[in-house]
Amino acid sequence: MSDVVNKLWGFCHVLRHDGIDYGDYIEQLTYLLFLKMSHEKGIDLSAIEYEDNKKIVKLDCSWTAFTQKSGTELLDAFAQILRALSRQPGLLGDIFNQTTPRFTNPVNLKKIINMIDEEDWSSMEVDVKGAAFEGLLEKSAAEGKKGAGQYFTPRVLIQSIVNVMQPDPRAAKEYKICDPACGTSGFLMVAYEWLMQVTKGALERKDVLRIKKQTYYGQELVPRPRRLALMNLFLHGLEPHIYLGDSIYEPDRGERYDCVLTNPPFGTKGANQAPVRDDFTVSTSNKQLNFIQHVVTILKQGGRAAMVLPDNVLFADAASDVIKYLMEDCNVHTVLRLPNGTFTPYSQGVKANVIFFQKGTKTENVWIYDCRTNIPGVTKKDRPLTLSMFEDFEKCYGDDPNGQAKRKDLGKEGRFRKFSYAQIKERDFNLDISWLKDENLEDPNSLPEPQLLIADAITELGACVDELQLILDEIEAEDGQ
Repeated sequence: MSDVVNKLWGFCHVLRHDGIDYGDYIEQLTYLLFLKMSHEKGIDLSAIEYEDNKKIVKLDCSWTAFTQKSGTELLDAFAQILRALSRQPGLLGDIFNQTTPRFTNPVNLKKIINMIDEEDWSSMEVDVKGAAFEGLLEKSAAEGKKGAGQYFTPRVLIQSIVNVMQPDPRAAKEYKICDPACGTSGFLMVAYEWLMQVTKGALERKDVLRIKKQTYYGQELVPRPRRLALMNLFLHGLEPHIYLGDSIYEPDRGERYDCVLTNPPFGTKGANQAPVRDDFTVSTSNKQLNFIQHVVTILKQGGRAAMVLPDNVLFADAASDVIKYLMEDCNVHTVLRLPNGTFTPYSQGVKANVIFFQKGTKTENVWIYDCRTNIPGVTKKDRPLTLSMFEDFEKCYGDDPNGQAKRKDLGKEGRFRKFSYAQIKERDFNLDISWLKDENLEDPNSLPEPQLLIADAITELGACVDELQLILDEIEAEDGQ
């Protein structure tokens, strides 16, 4: 697969001279791969009907017919196929909704078609199909801040989260899994791959249709990653429900889920006002805090969630109110402090955690695993993120996805400790807890990397800005009365 990714990526540099950027290139590949895999799977696209100027038009959208064309005829055919498929009902229309062809040089389009045609995509194992896209996304993100960082959660982190959460749709007839900020659907894909691994692909016949069509749900604000999410899951043989829209500013849809796995977007961009929702107990403009409240709403009673959240969300703005509400409505049983550099190369300086909770039972104890202090930070080349980094955490978490396995407090020198509700309350519900002495700060020759120190300063300053904005909003509200 790495050879395929490198081949496809290498051609991206050629296309840049045609005005096609990384994101556009990945998107165009989505369309072409769909046509190729439809051909491999025997899906008949040779007689697609659609309405054009109040007339019914029939078009041959098959891979065979398409690849026989060349020159300007090839460019025209590509544009016609995208238009025809965008007007189809269901998944087809969703994938191709508002699509635009970006190729202007038929020679380049033909080269891409030939590269895709060389591979038998349907014969690849289920995890490899998505890897082609993720490999391109990773390379795109590495090229600059405008890459895929806003959509990408490291596959290794997702795998570890899924390993302990065990999102098994066989547990109930209406079991549903959701990511309300799904990006390109990494969590949903890995959840399905986990199921295929534990069942060895041998699902009972009565479960197959339900699992493929009524189990995997998501929402995404931006059309492009949503389209990629639909394509990625299609490549996994699924028919997902991925809504386009804003999860926290739109009214509650009323759907409830058994398992929520999500990494809400970091930062405060666009979060300039508190959403007006009756189901939100705490009014705040902080996006991550609102996502916490949203996840509590969409969980079924007894439903479980794992959320990736930056450190500052645990103590900034209205965090204490939201965490208090969360701990009263849910059992916040586990917090994983992630290694420094976990999101390299996407957001290298971000410090983050994973919070695990179950709806319906008040929190009695919070177990915190410190996978950060006195652990070398993650780097792209010398120390990439690996599953082995989370092996001890998974062992400490235990085999109960609800976080109720027998656990042992490893004491002040250990990485896994228990904190009672009373202790958290004394800390004003601040879950940013570290007890290990940071040896790097004691040794002047082992200080953290400059970018991490800068990121810490930015986080602290951002928290101050949030507090000042809150005070300013209150003053302006009083003046307006």
